Amino acid sequence: MAAITAQVRRDRISGGPMLPVRDASVVHQMKVYRPRYQEGYRTSAIVERYGFPEPVDVDFVIPAYNEQDQLESSVKKLGAYLSGTADEHGAIIADGVPSNFSWKIVIADNASTDGTWVIASELSERYPDHVRSIRINRKGRGFALKTAWGESKARAVAYMDVDLSTGLEHIDSLILPILAGIADIAIGSRLMVQSDIRRSFKREAISRSYNFLLHAYSGARFHDAQCGFKAMSAASAEELLPRIVDDEWFFDTELLLLAQSEGKRLEEVPVRWVEDSGTTVHIVDTALKDLKGMRRMKRTLHASYADMLRDRATYYQARAQRAFRGSLVPLAAIQAA
Repeated sequence: MAAITAQVRRDRISGGPMLPVRDASVVHQMKVYRPRYQEGYRTSAIVERYGFPEPVDVDFVIPAYNEQDQLESSVKKLGAYLSGTADEHGAIIADGVPSNFSWKIVIADNASTDGTWVIASELSERYPDHVRSIRINRKGRGFALKTAWGESKARAVAYMDVDLSTGLEHIDSLILPILAGIADIAIGSRLMVQSDIRRSFKREAISRSYNFLLHAYSGARFHDAQCGFKAMSAASAEELLPRIVDDEWFFDTELLLLAQSEGKRLEEVPVRWVEDSGTTVHIVDTALKDLKGMRRMKRTLHASYADMLRDRATYYQARAQRAFRGSLVPLAAIQAA
């Protein structure tokens, strides 16, 4: 590990848009915090951290597994855009406008074996007002989001893939409806007519096929389940996260199907999206796991619906019996009428 750390420190990316830096004397005094007491799924997997949750408007979570090559540049690009010092492409600008909501970038390192945690901790040390990091002892994007979102104190929680494939200019369209109370969940969609997508034919075909199956088999009423650009209110996160079973890539789909079944207000945002040629996602393996997840969710939602109907029938039957107890008119005759 020491060799990896030394190599990462030598090979660090430099330059590009920068975030405001806290005074060096304060940065020097920062410590690594390790939770002493573990409470539930929210903190039990966190083995190391820089910084603690704060009551901001939005926590932007970036799950990262072995992402030492692009983590620093992506965090700086996102932070500079939110601070108003760079445009959506990362170019430095002099007349930018900062976001009109408070925010924090949360790096969720889920069991990386390279220098990802070294970079995450250094970013948190250098930009403590804007970046914090947690190190999780398990793999899985879904598990990383459950953990980071579960401990958040923000009004809204969001996430985006570390490659920032989705255009940053869509952040306001994603976040503001939630902060305004217009939507419970907002998602980026690559399959809407207005979207501008650049990706290989293979990924396009697989994505459209998966979403077709999701609509036909699971009754989904949203366009794109797997775009790495989502946000939801803190209240919705508190309600839905404990019910999500999947800890990997099906997490997104399960979240949206649960939200749909609960009648949550969903905002879809057409996005500009450019495929990352260096992606580590195994498309076929992910697709097979997603199909298994769809079968499980169909059984789960069907069982939940059946339970709801039984509970409703029991309620109305008990209500009718209470209402007509002691009546001279037979209950069966009233129910038949």
